Amino acid sequence: MWKLFFAFSLYLVMSGCSKDGEQKAGSDGDVSSRIIRVVTTTGMIADAVKNVGGERVDVTALMGPGVDPHLYKASAGDVSKMSKADVIFYNGLHLEGKMTEIFKEMRRFTRTSAVAEGIETSRLLSPPEFNGNYDPHVWFDVTMWIEVVESIENTLVQIDSAHSEYYSNRTADYIRKLEELHEYALSRAVTVPEGKRYLVTAHDAFNYFGRAYGFQVLGLQGISTASEAGAADVQNLAHVIFEKKIPAIFVETSVPSRSIKALQAAVRARGFDVKVGGNLFSDAMGSEETPEGNYIGMVRHNIETIVTALTN
Repeated sequence: MWKLFFAFSLYLVMSGCSKDGEQKAGSDGDVSSRIIRVVTTTGMIADAVKNVGGERVDVTALMGPGVDPHLYKASAGDVSKMSKADVIFYNGLHLEGKMTEIFKEMRRFTRTSAVAEGIETSRLLSPPEFNGNYDPHVWFDVTMWIEVVESIENTLVQIDSAHSEYYSNRTADYIRKLEELHEYALSRAVTVPEGKRYLVTAHDAFNYFGRAYGFQVLGLQGISTASEAGAADVQNLAHVIFEKKIPAIFVETSVPSRSIKALQAAVRARGFDVKVGGNLFSDAMGSEETPEGNYIGMVRHNIETIVTALTN
């Protein structure tokens, strides 16, 4: 049914564009004299495009603060926005769930780029619980996000080669900031005693973070948030927390907190008082007007929240 809805919506949108005489999205027209229209899925990707593209891009993110990309469903309005874009950047690796099929259809009309799928597969994780899929949450390792930023630069240069030096300079400047961010996260992580470096969250979003910064990650559910954790999952993880005396567990801003609260109650029932260490940004950033409304601010917030909760 959703495929029929999408096809009909796309037909109406594209027909409307043609009647209005607007240049059809995805054409090879020269964009050097105008702003490039960009649509992204997540806020993290939108932030990266803005840092690379600067004044040369007008960026629309479909998914705002607190939105779970695993469960997101495209609206007719989203189809309209994508059909008018010069390029669509999305994460890929099945992060956006069923929207992957929409992107395949959109390739007939405009350029699309799955930014995480350009990362060397040797760097990607594929835990058994992911059922053969790669973990899509690559932004939690800053060094992997640098590869995404470089991929975005390459795509913009392909579209707008006349301004390649502009994109190159902005990318180099931003990568320097990301390298500093990576070093900062490493320096904060080592302040947590090794025996306390456990990160417990609602779903397995932080595996790349754990590998990069030395934490053992324990999630209540797997790669997606489409299904909730069962009672056995809660009890099993509660036993681990009790045995290892893990001092804090964390809520994710884009995932309902009830599963973490149930986990906290199960641990307390065993006689150990585990605290909720704070809110972490996982699949979405914060509001634009907040420090966590950009990628660097989000990463800094997460590492500070984790370190503070596990060391106090």
